[in-house]
Amino acid sequence: MGERVQWNSNFTFLMAMIGAAVGLGNIWRFPYIFYSNGQGSFLIPYLCAILILGLPFLLLEYSLGAKFNDSVLNTFSKIDKKFKVVAWAIMIVSFLIVTYYLCIVGWDLNYFVMSFTKAWGPDPDVFFNTQFLQSAGLSGITNFIPYIFVAVIILWVIVWYISHQDLNAGIGRFTSLFVPLLFILGIGIAVYNVFLPGASIGYMRFLQPNWSLLLTPTIWLAAFGQILFTLSLGITVVLSYSSHLPKGTNLTKNALIVVVANCSFELINAVGVFSILGHMSYLTGLPFEKLIIDGSGLAFAVFPDVFNLMGSAGYILGPLFFFCILIAGITTAISYIEPLADSFEDKFNFSRKKAFTILCFVGFLITCIFTTGAGNTLIKIFDEFLNNFVLIFMVILQCIIVAYFYNLDSLIEVLNQKYVFKVGNLWKYLIKYILPILLFIIWVSGFYKLFSTSFAVMIIYIIIICFITLGSVLLNYLSNKRNCNV
Repeated sequence: MGERVQWNSNFTFLMAMIGAAVGLGNIWRFPYIFYSNGQGSFLIPYLCAILILGLPFLLLEYSLGAKFNDSVLNTFSKIDKKFKVVAWAIMIVSFLIVTYYLCIVGWDLNYFVMSFTKAWGPDPDVFFNTQFLQSAGLSGITNFIPYIFVAVIILWVIVWYISHQDLNAGIGRFTSLFVPLLFILGIGIAVYNVFLPGASIGYMRFLQPNWSLLLTPTIWLAAFGQILFTLSLGITVVLSYSSHLPKGTNLTKNALIVVVANCSFELINAVGVFSILGHMSYLTGLPFEKLIIDGSGLAFAVFPDVFNLMGSAGYILGPLFFFCILIAGITTAISYIEPLADSFEDKFNFSRKKAFTILCFVGFLITCIFTTGAGNTLIKIFDEFLNNFVLIFMVILQCIIVAYFYNLDSLIEVLNQKYVFKVGNLWKYLIKYILPILLFIIWVSGFYKLFSTSFAVMIIYIIIICFITLGSVLLNYLSNKRNCNV
C-alpha cells in the first residue's frame, strides 16, 4: 500500500467532521427532545453529557485515528486480530443507517422542489401522510412510489460522485463549500424567525425551565442519547476521518471546535424552530404544545403549514429550509459510507472508485425497499432498532475493546503532543468505567422497548441482526482469505 492520503488542511478536516455531525437529527429531532425534557433545564444534563460522553469519546476516536493512521479494519486488527469481525459489524451498521437515511433525504429533495410552489396544498399533514408517503404499513411494500424512487437515484448518484473522487477533491471540496453555507443559511433562518410576530411565544418556551424534571432519570438518558447521536459517535466516522490527519495535529482543539460548532448549530436551530412555531401559534390561536412534534412530521407537515400561513415569505423561507436539510443529509451520508469503503480499499485492494461504486450500488438496492408504501413504517423500525439498540451496543464494545485490550496511556501521549487542555487519568477513568456503565443503562432502556414491540417487528429485528452478523462474518472470512493468498 502507498502512503495514506492526508487532508490538505485542518479546515477541510473540520468541515468534513462538522458535516458528518450536523444532520437531520439536529434540525428536527433536537427541538422535540429539548421541549419534552424540561425545556431550559435540559441544558444542564445536555452540557453534562457533552463533558462526560461527547468530548471524551470523540477524543478516543480521534486518538485512535491519529495513532494508527489506518483504515478502521486495520486499526481494530492491530489492537487484536479477533476484533476484526467487530469492526466489520460496526461499519455494516453505519452503512445500513445510510440506506434508509438517504430515503428521508429523498423526501426532502421532493419537498425542496415542491416548496417553490407550495405543492403540498392547504393541508400539509394529510398530504404528507396519505398522498406523499402513501403509507400502508408493511403491506405496502409492493407499491413503489416513483417520485421518491427517482429522488433516491439522484441522491445516490450525488453521494457516489462526491465520494469516489480523491478524499480532498471529493468530500473535502464539497464539505468545505457547503458546510459553511449550511451554517450561514441555518443561522440566517433562525435570526429571521426570532423577529416574526408571536415568535416570543415559542422561544420563551425554549428558555422556560422545568427544574423538577432534573430529578428524573429520563431527562438524563435523553441528553446522553442525543449527544451520542448528534456527534456521530461510535460509527467509526470520526476514527476514519482522523486517520487522514498529519502527525502532530492539535486533536483536543479540533474536538472542541467540532463539539462547539455542532451543539451551537442545534441550539440556534432549536431557537429558530421554537420561534416559527410560536409565530404559527400566534397566527392560528393553536396551543404551542399542539405544534411541537418529533421526527419527520415537524419538517414535512408542520413547517409546510407555517410556510402556507407566511404568504409570499414562505416561497423564500421554504426552499431555504429544505435546502439546509438537503445539505445536512448529504454531508452526513457520505461520511457514514467512508469507513467501510476505506476498509474495502485496504483488504480487497480495490481502488477508491471501485469501492464506492460497489457500496453505492448495493446501498441503492437496499434503499429501494424504503421507497415503497411500507417505507415510512420500515424506516421507523430500522431507525429505532439500529440507533437505540445496535449502535449503542457497538459503542459499549468499542469502549471495552480500547480500554481493556489496548494501552490507553499511548493514546494519551498522542492527545497531549499538542493540546488546548491536557488529557490524563480522568479521561481514562471515564472511558474505562463511566461511559460503559452509562451507555449500558441507555442500552437496557432500549432493550426493554425492543421486547414490547409486535411480533412482525421482532421478525424484522431478527432479519437485521442476521444480516449484520452474516455480513460481518463473510467479510471477515474473505479478508482473512485474501491475507493468506497475499
